[in-house]
Amino acid sequence: MKRSEINRLVQSSIEFFDQMNFKLPPWAFWKPEDWKGKYETCSEIADNMLGWDLTDFGSGDFHRSGLILFTIRNGNFKKDKKPYAEKIMIVEEMQETPTHFHWSKMEDIINRGGGNLVIELWNSTPDEKLSNEPFTVKTDGVLRKLMPGDKIILTPGESICLTQGLYHRFYGEAGKGKALVGEVSAVNDDNTDNRFNPPVGRFPKIEEDETPVHLLVSDYLKYL
Repeated sequence: MKRSEINRLVQSSIEFFDQMNFKLPPWAFWKPEDWKGKYETCSEIADNMLGWDLTDFGSGDFHRSGLILFTIRNGNFKKDKKPYAEKIMIVEEMQETPTHFHWSKMEDIINRGGGNLVIELWNSTPDEKLSNEPFTVKTDGVLRKLMPGDKIILTPGESICLTQGLYHRFYGEAGKGKALVGEVSAVNDDNTDNRFNPPVGRFPKIEEDETPVHLLVSDYLKYL
């Protein structure tokens, strides 16, 4: 992805968060120069990958297959005692986050407002394929029995609990607008805990055609 595209997407996300009255921490708006020399005081942000995160999953078409999110808080078992994480995401109409599960992380996905979120679900087999067996999930504490590939549509205010090994694919419902989607989970490690099926790239290769306006989590090492 080109940095110019990333800059535009981050700016439009800031505008959407503002429209939805969702507030980010002050450092979400820092410029690259504001981060210089701040590793000692901001090591939790850098080490635990808090902040702006954007990917096209290697598709080359962000609006078809992509996701922009902001990690608000996250633990790191090697460095601190915090056992939880929280993210806020923007999911466009028919913009896919590909089928995947997590080995370690258990998470709640919450529709915080805007459009509807469609989630397709499968259990996994011991060899990490898509299972053809029925399974159960909980939406806002209510147990539901599902068949492989069933869809659950989360309207604003609704949530689903995704346990380890549960494959999920999600996108915004057509005609309903962008969805503001929250995630509350155990500690999150996007470098080691995503099992995509089929495999895709998690972080984009960036063509630096202009200077970053705001840093992504993958930029911290260079600027701090």
